[in-house]
Amino acid sequence: MTSPRSRETPRPTWNTDAVPPETRKAPTTRSMHGHDVVDDYEWLRAKDDPQVIEHLERENAYAESVTSGLGTLRSSIFGEIRSRTQETDLSVPNRLGDWWYFRRTVEGKNYASFCRVPALNTGDLRADWTPPEVPADAALDGEEVLLDCNELAEGLPFFALGSFHVTEDGRLLTYSVDDSGDERFDQYVKDLTTGSLLPDVVEGVFAGGFLTPKGSHLVYTLVDDSWRPYELRSHRLGTPVDQDLVLHHEEDVALWLGAETTADEKHLCIDVGCSEYNETRLLALADLEAAGPGRAPVSHVVIPREERVLYSAEPIELDGRPYVLLCHDHQAPNGELTAVDYDSALSGLSMDELRSTWTVVVPASSTRRLNGFHFNQTHLAASLREDGLEKAGFISLDAIRETLEGGDLPEPFEPFSGEELYTAKITAMALRSPVVGLGYISYVTPWRQYDYFPGLDELELRKQTPVLGGFRSEDYVAHREWAQAPDGTMVPLSVIHRADADLQTPHPVIQYGYGSYEASSNPGFSVSRLSLLDRGVVYVVAHVRGGGELGRDWYLQGKKLQKINTFTDFVAVTDHVATQPWADESRIAAYGGSAGGLLMGAIVNMAPEKYCGVLAAVPFVDPVTSISDPDLPLSALEWEEWGNPIEDKEVYEYMTSYAPYENVRSVAYPPIAAVTSLNDTRVLYVEPAKWVPKLREHTTGTAPILLRIEMDGGHGGGSGRYRQWEDTAWEYAFLLNCLGIDS
Repeated sequence: MTSPRSRETPRPTWNTDAVPPETRKAPTTRSMHGHDVVDDYEWLRAKDDPQVIEHLERENAYAESVTSGLGTLRSSIFGEIRSRTQETDLSVPNRLGDWWYFRRTVEGKNYASFCRVPALNTGDLRADWTPPEVPADAALDGEEVLLDCNELAEGLPFFALGSFHVTEDGRLLTYSVDDSGDERFDQYVKDLTTGSLLPDVVEGVFAGGFLTPKGSHLVYTLVDDSWRPYELRSHRLGTPVDQDLVLHHEEDVALWLGAETTADEKHLCIDVGCSEYNETRLLALADLEAAGPGRAPVSHVVIPREERVLYSAEPIELDGRPYVLLCHDHQAPNGELTAVDYDSALSGLSMDELRSTWTVVVPASSTRRLNGFHFNQTHLAASLREDGLEKAGFISLDAIRETLEGGDLPEPFEPFSGEELYTAKITAMALRSPVVGLGYISYVTPWRQYDYFPGLDELELRKQTPVLGGFRSEDYVAHREWAQAPDGTMVPLSVIHRADADLQTPHPVIQYGYGSYEASSNPGFSVSRLSLLDRGVVYVVAHVRGGGELGRDWYLQGKKLQKINTFTDFVAVTDHVATQPWADESRIAAYGGSAGGLLMGAIVNMAPEKYCGVLAAVPFVDPVTSISDPDLPLSALEWEEWGNPIEDKEVYEYMTSYAPYENVRSVAYPPIAAVTSLNDTRVLYVEPAKWVPKLREHTTGTAPILLRIEMDGGHGGGSGRYRQWEDTAWEYAFLLNCLGIDS
């Protein structure tokens, strides 16, 4: 029955003459814990089988045919995105050493060029650290193009830049390239004094390779067949790759390996961990410099993994005495910052012994989450989360010194007092830089890049991302509301709409959600979202459990054996929205991607009647199959997020109770579009490719169920900004049509 508040519901426009491709059945059986599951479509996993490729191409053709009437709408949205984007633009220059580095984008070109110009050294703090005024359409005197990604991408079906790292002396650049979308990169080193590539090329590595501060070594990570980073190596420039040193080899298939240079530039920080605990090792760079072929230097564990503590560690020198700063969750779920004597931190003490030696710098809090920190020679900057918002707080190192001498605990001070809903991020902080890069963004405010002088407590606005076409922030508003979940928990939601919208009149709604990995859906601006808002859509972000918006416990309440809270929270937000005078309950569409795609699959099984359409991007809809096979990409790493269904019957039964693919049933499903990429290594294309024909088989309705697959893309879809705008236009046109908006 239609609500008296709802207007006559506009009907979507689909090409009903289009016929979906038939998907043959080849039953296979998965047997676990005495439970047999017959899977008719597992054969679609054979990526190299020509029949699979042919089937996927038929799916693409069907999706295009069904939505053929939306071509004008797609073109309009693409044109709106392009017309609002300043295509010829550049980033705010960032100083490193004696150079200012920045990126240029040029109208008509898909990718950025990375450039630099010389910096001044006059001794005047303001003059030396004020970035040069760089014209968007002309080169500065002395400007150098370090890397033109358009040239690198020429002739490639896909292009993604992984790492881009320049040594502080400005002599060497290392960068990595993925040309297929499978997130396996080739790492290169370029001599910036000559412009030539060095013969030091490492193939098939993870994205984040970097050079040591002196530029003598390239540090990179290898991935195994399941795409898990498992081995860290060091390549001394000018030597054969087969002489590279193994700095760490990680056997535990459930842990992720990474590395970076510490803020003091004297150590490598080698980290292995998962979402629940980790183990950090510090390796002195002096020992790496002194190492010879076949003799890897020794790294030292700070807190062993057996203690099951989640932490980060950074060496720092205070008044000539070495310490290690620890941001940890030991008896402090929302994080605590402590300082430990350097020798004690690396001596293998137990947690109880370590606690007896440390000094608390930022204490634990039940309302404020401490996510991490950076420092330079005068201040420490903390990444904080409070009131559901990401913020940046600062503490002077002098105040930390006083605390170490028995003084009061310092309180972080925040440079921003923004809107109700905003995000503040630390974007750059280096040991020898007196300036901290800060970013500010909200649902209605485009990205603002600031330079912050913490010693003076002064913010300098360097740039606000331009939005063309007459955009004004005051034409849009955002506010927070709260919905009650079935267990009584209050779930926050962000509501974004045009300022001139009549909130006593029902509007179509698009509701977005994610809710996994403690990843928060932070307030952020989107040029493309304006195309929805300007068509009268109210955009809702559901901050469901499993994310990190309200601290560590908010995450823990939405993972493993409490994962269903993520889904019921999302439906509770929908129920709340449906009762608001500004919402048309018959026109609420849902949208989510990756783990948010699992959310879409779960809620459309639970409450298909509540949604007039669902868009699931790279959706993780067959989690039991994926996580039950350790040889599949990332599967073993997922056990700390979802549980291990192989060894734990309770986990298996719990996961099968919500897994979208396992719970497709005979109901009238709304229009559904699953979009994916053939070369995605994070969520394999086969999951939505199986899910779609199963949905078609069981639905009792006539709404179209579509699969759209990018044949040359990865987890983020196709490459190049124009291709990505086209993909966004397709997805938004689908959602708008579900809402009855076709122009």
